Amino acid sequence: MLHLDDDMNSETAAWQEAGVTLPAFDTTAMRQATNQSPVWVHFGAGNLFRAVHAPIAQRLLDLGATDRGILVAESFDPSIIDQAYTPFDNRFLQVILRADGSMDAALIASVAGTYPLGENPESFQDLRQVFRDPGLQMVTTTITEKGYALVDSKGHALPWIAPEFEGGPTKAKSAIGVITALLLERYQAGAFPLALVSTDNFSRNGERFGQAVRRMADEWISRGLAGRDFGGYLDDDMRITFPLTMIDRITPNPDQEVGRRLEAMGMADMSPFRTRGGTAMAPYANTEETWYWVVEDDFPAGRPLLEKAGVYMTDKDTVNAADQMKVTTCLNPLHTALAVFGMLLGYPTMSETIADPDLKALVTRLGYVEGLPVVEDPGIFSPKEFLRRVIEIRIPNPGLPDTPARICTDTSQKMPVRYGNTISKYLRTDGLDASALEAIPLIIAAWLRLLVGSDGQGTDDAGRTVKLSPDPRLKELQGILSGIPLNGSAGRETLSTIIRPILADISVFGTDLNTTPLAGKITDALAAMCQGAGAVAGTLHQVARTW
Repeated sequence: MLHLDDDMNSETAAWQEAGVTLPAFDTTAMRQATNQSPVWVHFGAGNLFRAVHAPIAQRLLDLGATDRGILVAESFDPSIIDQAYTPFDNRFLQVILRADGSMDAALIASVAGTYPLGENPESFQDLRQVFRDPGLQMVTTTITEKGYALVDSKGHALPWIAPEFEGGPTKAKSAIGVITALLLERYQAGAFPLALVSTDNFSRNGERFGQAVRRMADEWISRGLAGRDFGGYLDDDMRITFPLTMIDRITPNPDQEVGRRLEAMGMADMSPFRTRGGTAMAPYANTEETWYWVVEDDFPAGRPLLEKAGVYMTDKDTVNAADQMKVTTCLNPLHTALAVFGMLLGYPTMSETIADPDLKALVTRLGYVEGLPVVEDPGIFSPKEFLRRVIEIRIPNPGLPDTPARICTDTSQKMPVRYGNTISKYLRTDGLDASALEAIPLIIAAWLRLLVGSDGQGTDDAGRTVKLSPDPRLKELQGILSGIPLNGSAGRETLSTIIRPILADISVFGTDLNTTPLAGKITDALAAMCQGAGAVAGTLHQVARTW
């Protein structure tokens, strides 16, 4: 049996027999060159990094487009480094799960060094030296959207951020705090340029990244913990930039079945595990074949030749168009629609949801009929082809162990972008008629139907109790919907009155839906879905057969 840290030169035949693609570069020379003069640091050592960023770095090394690897730091769950990197000599497998059921595995060895922040103060000191190097070109992040949050809705520091505001760089623990402290180090070393590239999955991520770093710096400056010139350094776009990006690769948590298949190929110790911090990891990252990374080309210190690895390097407007295409019409709205109905209808995986003919009809209409008319073509790839791959290849992929429950997390926060944006365009654009929307109001009604219940529990279409996914507004929304019976005894007017405050919430839908033709459609669909067991499937089927 092969282990991840087995020698690639003396064991080449065994690796090949196992079907694992090996790096085409000298890993020892790569590590030496990277440690002497690093160019790329990444924050966030989880599965998306292992599925996208590290393989891109490896591709550049394989092509001879660079001799430097990538350094990775982890602040949220430092035990990821101790448990998923160090025992395996910083190597892991990237596993591509194809729609035909086949599987490709590659040994990723592009990680030249790791920094578990928070548990080991020496790691932060070592990282300070990296940021003092004038040759450092870029920092990328996958810290999730929540990682950029510093204050609450009233502008008050979040409890875990307040000590960082007050204590300055020496008290930095969060990713934003640590990055800002390291930028201060870089400023003091010579005010060297650097690009800070958010690759987290939300719109205008670079702008949010820049705002968070500057807010942290301003708090320090106002307390005399950093000089005012540091603020000028961060505001100088000739030295510090925050490019916009769009990233897309479905990367579920490691699947036990993938581990078993790898062990059958000859790999040892491939079981997934939970780190001490609770993160789902494995000696591999399982992901899909399709991926996109679109980046605003604004790198004041230079950059790796990312385009040689398939990254789209372009301008800000193109990134925005690609991002809007993905999150408002061609992927994310379809994902949420399938996930909501998947939880109601009891489907355990996303691939099983779209195998339902009625649900496939729903997302086909949602994407092609209601979504594409408001899409701005980014020009670098076809929205129609992107959508086709989503519906025909990506979501149906049975190898991806993705679940409706995972996709349903924080749905109230996703509604404004995934549906509110399209609704707004239909309301304000000449030639478009909001009353023609059918899929979107049906999905909103299904979401409300899913939330009917209490204490984080709902009821599916078969009458079974279902645990709802985490959502910051779950308790509030369930409180509003608690008066809705699922036996058909509530009249339409009663339902309309109950859901009126939710439909009026601009923070959820981007507009007061009570002032639009959609309110009546949502009410009618919800009423139909509350007629007892099987009502959701029946309502969906009745509508879908007309499309």
